[in-house]
Amino acid sequence: MMKNQKQNSILTCSCLALAMTLAIWSPVPRHSEEAAGGEKMADSKMMEQCREMKEQKAKMNADIKAQDISLAGEIAAMNSAPQDRKSELMAAIITKMVEQRTATDERKAKMDEEMMNHMMQHMHMGKKSMAQCPMMKGMKGMKEKSDSDHKEHHQEQK
Repeated sequence: MMKNQKQNSILTCSCLALAMTLAIWSPVPRHSEEAAGGEKMADSKMMEQCREMKEQKAKMNADIKAQDISLAGEIAAMNSAPQDRKSELMAAIITKMVEQRTATDERKAKMDEEMMNHMMQHMHMGKKSMAQCPMMKGMKGMKEKSDSDHKEHHQEQK
Protein backbone atom coordinates (compact mmCIF):
# COMPACT_ATOMS: atom_id res chain seq x y z
CA MET A 1 0.00 0.00 0.00
CA MET A 2 2.89 2.42 0.77
CA LYS A 3 4.36 1.62 -2.62
CA ASN A 4 1.07 2.58 -4.35
CA GLN A 5 0.90 5.87 -2.45
CA LYS A 6 4.49 6.68 -3.39
CA GLN A 7 3.81 5.91 -7.06
CA ASN A 8 0.64 8.01 -6.98
CA SER A 9 2.56 10.86 -5.37
CA ILE A 10 5.27 10.70 -8.02
CA LEU A 11 2.65 10.55 -10.77
CA THR A 12 0.77 13.52 -9.31
CA CYS A 13 3.96 15.60 -9.01
CA SER A 14 4.95 14.71 -12.58
CA CYS A 15 1.53 15.72 -13.88
CA LEU A 16 1.66 19.01 -11.99
CA ALA A 17 5.14 19.74 -13.30
CA LEU A 18 4.01 19.01 -16.87
CA ALA A 19 0.91 21.18 -16.46
CA MET A 20 2.99 24.07 -15.10
CA THR A 21 5.49 23.75 -17.93
CA LEU A 22 2.74 23.79 -20.54
CA ALA A 23 1.07 26.76 -18.86
CA ILE A 24 4.32 28.72 -18.82
CA TRP A 25 5.38 27.96 -22.40
CA SER A 26 2.02 27.94 -24.19
CA PRO A 27 1.02 31.16 -25.96
CA VAL A 28 -1.70 33.10 -24.20
CA PRO A 29 -4.32 34.70 -26.46
CA ARG A 30 -4.56 38.45 -26.04
CA HIS A 31 -8.19 39.47 -25.62
CA SER A 32 -8.13 42.71 -23.69
CA GLU A 33 -7.28 46.17 -25.01
CA GLU A 34 -4.62 46.39 -22.31
CA ALA A 35 -2.90 43.32 -23.73
CA ALA A 36 -3.07 44.81 -27.23
CA GLY A 37 -1.45 47.99 -25.92
CA GLY A 38 1.27 45.88 -24.33
CA GLU A 39 1.83 44.14 -27.67
CA LYS A 40 2.22 47.51 -29.42
CA MET A 41 4.70 48.55 -26.73
CA ALA A 42 6.63 45.31 -27.25
CA ASP A 43 6.61 45.94 -31.01
CA SER A 44 7.95 49.49 -30.57
CA LYS A 45 10.68 48.26 -28.21
CA MET A 46 11.51 45.52 -30.69
CA MET A 47 11.74 47.99 -33.56
CA GLU A 48 14.05 50.17 -31.44
CA GLN A 49 16.28 47.13 -30.89
CA CYS A 50 16.19 46.53 -34.65
CA ARG A 51 17.37 50.06 -35.35
CA GLU A 52 20.11 49.82 -32.72
CA MET A 53 21.40 46.56 -34.19
CA LYS A 54 21.40 48.03 -37.68
CA GLU A 55 23.35 51.06 -36.39
CA GLN A 56 25.86 48.79 -34.60
CA LYS A 57 26.43 46.84 -37.80
CA ALA A 58 26.88 50.03 -39.84
CA LYS A 59 29.35 51.36 -37.25
CA MET A 60 31.35 48.14 -37.33
CA ASN A 61 31.52 48.29 -41.14
CA ALA A 62 32.63 51.94 -40.99
CA ASP A 63 35.30 51.02 -38.40
CA ILE A 64 36.60 48.23 -40.64
CA LYS A 65 36.78 50.62 -43.62
CA ALA A 66 38.68 53.17 -41.50
CA GLN A 67 41.12 50.44 -40.42
CA ASP A 68 41.63 49.44 -44.06
CA ILE A 69 42.38 53.04 -45.04
CA SER A 70 44.86 53.36 -42.16
CA LEU A 71 46.58 50.11 -43.14
CA ALA A 72 46.78 51.23 -46.77
CA GLY A 73 48.61 54.36 -45.61
CA GLU A 74 51.02 52.30 -43.50
CA ILE A 75 51.68 49.94 -46.41
CA ALA A 76 52.38 52.89 -48.71
CA ALA A 77 54.82 54.26 -46.13
CA MET A 78 56.47 50.84 -45.83
CA ASN A 79 56.83 50.52 -49.60
CA SER A 80 58.48 53.91 -49.89
CA ALA A 81 60.72 53.39 -46.83
CA PRO A 82 64.43 52.60 -47.14
CA GLN A 83 65.23 48.90 -47.48
CA ASP A 84 66.68 48.58 -43.97
CA ARG A 85 63.36 49.74 -42.37
CA LYS A 86 60.93 47.66 -44.46
CA SER A 87 61.07 44.50 -42.33
CA GLU A 88 60.44 46.47 -39.15
CA LEU A 89 57.46 48.30 -40.71
CA MET A 90 56.12 45.05 -42.19
CA ALA A 91 56.24 43.32 -38.79
CA ALA A 92 54.34 46.23 -37.22
CA ILE A 93 51.70 46.11 -39.98
CA ILE A 94 51.23 42.34 -39.67
CA THR A 95 50.92 42.59 -35.89
CA LYS A 96 48.34 45.36 -36.23
CA MET A 97 46.38 43.38 -38.83
CA VAL A 98 46.23 40.30 -36.60
CA GLU A 99 45.10 42.38 -33.61
CA GLN A 100 42.41 44.09 -35.68
CA ARG A 101 41.23 40.80 -37.18
CA THR A 102 40.98 39.14 -33.76
CA ALA A 103 39.03 42.07 -32.31
CA THR A 104 36.73 42.23 -35.34
CA ASP A 105 36.06 38.47 -35.22
CA GLU A 106 35.11 38.74 -31.53
CA ARG A 107 32.88 41.72 -32.27
CA LYS A 108 31.19 39.90 -35.16
CA ALA A 109 30.64 36.76 -33.08
CA LYS A 110 28.95 38.81 -30.36
CA MET A 111 26.80 40.60 -32.92
CA ASP A 112 25.84 37.29 -34.58
CA GLU A 113 24.70 35.91 -31.23
CA GLU A 114 22.69 39.06 -30.50
CA MET A 115 21.19 38.89 -34.00
CA MET A 116 20.11 35.26 -33.53
CA ASN A 117 18.45 36.12 -30.20
CA HIS A 118 16.78 39.10 -31.84
CA MET A 119 15.45 37.01 -34.73
CA MET A 120 14.15 34.40 -32.28
CA GLN A 121 12.21 37.16 -30.51
CA HIS A 122 10.71 38.18 -33.86
CA MET A 123 9.78 34.57 -34.58
CA HIS A 124 7.93 34.34 -31.27
CA MET A 125 6.08 37.55 -32.09
CA GLY A 126 4.94 36.26 -35.50
CA LYS A 127 5.59 36.73 -39.21
CA LYS A 128 4.37 40.32 -39.20
CA SER A 129 7.02 41.28 -36.65
CA MET A 130 9.79 39.69 -38.73
CA ALA A 131 8.62 41.46 -41.91
CA GLN A 132 8.77 44.85 -40.17
CA CYS A 133 12.32 44.39 -38.90
CA PRO A 134 14.76 46.88 -40.51
CA MET A 135 17.46 44.21 -40.35
CA MET A 136 15.35 41.84 -42.45
CA LYS A 137 14.49 44.61 -44.89
CA GLY A 138 18.21 45.17 -45.39
CA MET A 139 18.72 41.44 -45.98
CA LYS A 140 15.89 41.41 -48.51
CA GLY A 141 17.65 44.19 -50.43
CA MET A 142 20.90 42.22 -50.33
CA LYS A 143 19.12 39.14 -51.71
CA GLU A 144 17.55 41.20 -54.51
CA LYS A 145 20.97 42.67 -55.34
CA SER A 146 22.50 39.20 -55.27
CA ASP A 147 19.76 37.86 -57.58
CA SER A 148 20.29 40.84 -59.89
CA ASP A 149 24.07 40.28 -59.93
CA HIS A 150 23.49 36.59 -60.67
CA LYS A 151 21.24 37.44 -63.65
CA GLU A 152 23.82 39.93 -64.97
CA HIS A 153 26.54 37.29 -64.66
CA HIS A 154 24.51 34.83 -66.75
CA GLN A 155 23.81 37.48 -69.39
CA GLU A 156 27.55 38.27 -69.65
CA GLN A 157 28.35 34.60 -70.24
CA LYS A 158 25.93 34.33 -73.18
